[in-house]
Parts: sequence; C-alpha cells; structure tokens
Amino acid sequence: MSVPTRVPHAGADPTRSRLRPSNVTCKILMAVTGLIFAAFVVVHMIGNLKVYTGAEHFDDYAHWLRTVFEPFLPYEGLLWILRIVLLVSLIAHVWCAWLLTLRARRARGPFRRKGLGLSSFTARTMPVTGAVLLLFIVFHILDLTTGTRPIGSTEYEAATRSQSYAYDNLVASFERPAVAAFYILAMALLAMHLAHGLWSAVNDLGVTGQRFRQVAVALAGIIALVVMVGNMSIPIAVLTGLVSKTGA
Repeated sequence: MSVPTRVPHAGADPTRSRLRPSNVTCKILMAVTGLIFAAFVVVHMIGNLKVYTGAEHFDDYAHWLRTVFEPFLPYEGLLWILRIVLLVSLIAHVWCAWLLTLRARRARGPFRRKGLGLSSFTARTMPVTGAVLLLFIVFHILDLTTGTRPIGSTEYEAATRSQSYAYDNLVASFERPAVAAFYILAMALLAMHLAHGLWSAVNDLGVTGQRFRQVAVALAGIIALVVMVGNMSIPIAVLTGLVSKTGA
C-alpha cells in the first residue's frame, strides 16, 4: 500500500498537492473508531465479569449472545454484525495510525525531541501498545473464540446451538500461568492505550472548554483503570482458585 505524498512543482495546483486522506480526516477516523473500541471493551468487560456469577449464568449469557433477536436475525447474527463493524473499524484505525506515524517521521526527519513528560511518553508508545494489542486480539480469538491449537486449551469445547461452554473454556485457558500472565500484561497496555486514546479523541473531535477537557481527562483515566482492573481480576481469580471449573 503506497502512501500519498506531495509532489510540488512550478505552477502546481495547491489542492492537488494535499495529502489524501488528510491528517485531519485520519485523526477523526481514529477518534471515531477508537470510541467504538472503547465502548466495546467496556461492554465486553461487563460481560466477562459475569463469570463471578457462576458457570450456569455465564454460559447462559454466552448462549444468549448467539441467539439474541432470533428469528429476526440468524443464529450468531448479532455477533457477526459486531465482528464486521469491529473489523472495519480496526482496518481504518490501523491504516490511519500507520499513515500518521509515517508522515510524522518524514516531517520530523532525523531529529528527536528529548526530555518530554509522561503524557508524551504515552503518546509516543501508542504505536507499540497498539501493535501488541493487535497481536493480543489475534491470540484472544484463537484462544477463546475458535480454540485453535496450540494457542487454545486442549480442553476447549466449541459451543453448540443449545449449549455454551464459555465458562469452562475460560477457566481452562487461564489455568495456564503463561497465558494468564500475557492477558494481564495486555490489559496493562490496553489501559495505557485506552487512556491516551480517549483523551486524543476528545481533542481530535474538536471538544473545547477547559473544564470539559479536564473532566474528559479524568474520565479517560477512570475508564481505562476500571477496564484494566476488571479484566485483570479474572485470570487472577482463576489462578488463585476463586473461579474454578464446573464441579471442581
């Protein structure tokens, strides 16, 4: 995929020398898709926390996600709608991030700013945390959605039209210390990415007002912290035996 660049020459039409898509367009796309991801991870975390209500309730919830709105939607219809929206959003988000990063490096040249604060550190590490999270998404799908070996647990059991095994699959996965540790690390990186991403979305969508911006900063941090703690608690609960397999 080539990156559009300016090719200035004498008498060139300035409108033709502009980057397409523009940096503003890329930032707006990243803000909108980032908000979609933020909403998803919050709802996903709330659903995951149902594991604390027991195997039957958690499995019923997982089964409900596949059958909701039937017969208006086919089996797993809502899930596939969400998957398509998230996939399109992911492609747009990653593509715009790649364009903006490449353009920023070209504009900066060989010079790098030093002595910058924490906010700058989180901004500069966004490509790194984003790349790790992209790998985590692939890992998560292979682990708990498809149960693909060797990533998925040997005890993984696929859902049927009448029964879900989400609870036992989750416990079997997190009983592996290396997998649990990777999930915990990924949630820490997600919190960093989410906090800065939400704050950037506020800026890129043109929100003004000092007081509102301060509230937005606080909310971004709180949401990121809640998502991190909520999701981290699950593999920790499995490793400590607070959440265990059915009948264990």
